[in-house]
Order: sequence, then structure tokens, then C-alpha cells
Amino acid sequence: MRTLNFGAFHIRKWYLQVEDTLAGETGAPADGEPLRKFVLAACIHNPYAGRYEADLSAWIEGSVALGQEFGRRIQQAANGQAIESYGKAILVGTDGEYEHGNALLTNPAANPIRDALGGGKSWVPSTGKRGGPGTVLDIPLAHKDALYVRSHYDTVSALFNDGPNRDEVIVCWAFATRGRLNARLGGLQASEVKGLDGLV
Repeated sequence: MRTLNFGAFHIRKWYLQVEDTLAGETGAPADGEPLRKFVLAACIHNPYAGRYEADLSAWIEGSVALGQEFGRRIQQAANGQAIESYGKAILVGTDGEYEHGNALLTNPAANPIRDALGGGKSWVPSTGKRGGPGTVLDIPLAHKDALYVRSHYDTVSALFNDGPNRDEVIVCWAFATRGRLNARLGGLQASEVKGLDGLV
């Protein structure tokens, strides 16, 4: 059994990935500021690996502190830049169940992250899979305050060369500072979001 080193968890490693896009795929320059995307992830020992556990409440309840730490880390990484979109994902080592990872993505974990961003009205798009080191994880992004802002539908990919081990889970949160460069598909604009319901 691993020694707990962060509340209800044993975290082996934190990851941070940052990418900046200055031009589109065909070379068209950015229509404004470059698009910056962040992926934050924690590699966590999975005490439920290799067995069925009916009650995952210890992880759900413990995920509040995990969400607070993700919130602190995105504030630090963004360094004052406003975050407009977010997404989340899990990568579960092969001795674990997909459900183990999902226990760390529920509202108790998400709400402190929303608070750190100054609010987030929309539900957070989510995905995940089981796999090992080097597995590519595609994390969906959407506008944090209105789900139907088409310009902010996006994806960021991440992989981790040394995790997860068979008895680990990697929990990921992704963030972006704006929508896609040169988005031109119409619909609700990010500038029209203020005051709207998060599912609009």
C-alpha cells in the first residue's frame, strides 16, 4: 500500500503541458491573440486496482481537495490570462476500472476548479479510456459558460511517457484561453455569453 501524500491520495507525479497556436493549419494568421492550451494532470495510485469496490465515496469526497489543487495550478500556469474553455479526462491503468477514474471527475472535484476560474456555468465535457504509458488521450474542450459556443469546440491531445502504471489513474484537466483560430461556423458568439444559462 502506498503512503497517502495528498489527502485521500498517493500522487506520484504532476504534469503540465502548454501549447501556443499562432496560425491555422493552412498558415492563416491568428485572428487576435494566439490560442494557448494547458493540460494539467496528476498520476495517482489506484487502491481499487485489481478488485471490484462497490463504494467509491472515499475517492469522490477526497476529490474536493484534488479539484482545489488543480484550480491553484491552472491559476499559476495561466499567470493572469483568462480561461474561456475547459474539459476533463481520465486514463486508467489496466488493472483498474473506468469507473475508478470517473469517481475523480464528478462535481465535488469540478466545482473548486470552476471557482478558481471565476465561475463556469456550463457542464465540463469529459472523456477517458484505459491504457498504459504512451497512450494518447484526446481531451474535449468547450466554452466554460455556454456549451453551444461553436468556436470553442476543440480538442487537445496529451500522452504521458511514464504513466499510468497498471495500478494508477491519470486525472487530466484541459483549459484554453480562447476558441479556435479563425472560427467561422456561425452560431452563438463568445461575446454574447454573459448572463446566459450554461447549456445555451
